[in-house]
Amino acid sequence: KVLKMKPINISQNIISLSAFKNKASKMLHEIQNTHRPLVITQNGKAAAVLISPVDFDFLTEQVRFVDAVKRGLTDVQKGRILPDEDLDKEL
Repeated sequence: KVLKMKPINISQNIISLSAFKNKASKMLHEIQNTHRPLVITQNGKAAAVLISPVDFDFLTEQVRFVDAVKRGLTDVQKGRILPDEDLDKEL
C-alpha cells in the first residue's frame, strides 16, 4: 500500500482556527480529496493537524507494522527464537 498523504503546502495547508471554523466543510472536503494534512493554528502556533480517515488508517497500520518488527528484533536479540526444524515440527 502506498502512502496517500502528501506533504504540507505552506501557503494552502496552514489555517487559523477562526478561518477553519468559517470554512470547515470546504476544508474537510479538500483534506479528503488532496490527501494533504491541514495544520490548524491557535494564537499563531500550531494547535492541531487534521488528516483524512484513510490517511489516519494507513498511518495506524504503519505504526502497528513497525511495532511488530521491533518486537521481532527484540525477540531475536534476547534469543527467543525457534530453529527451523522445531518450527517444522510445530506446524
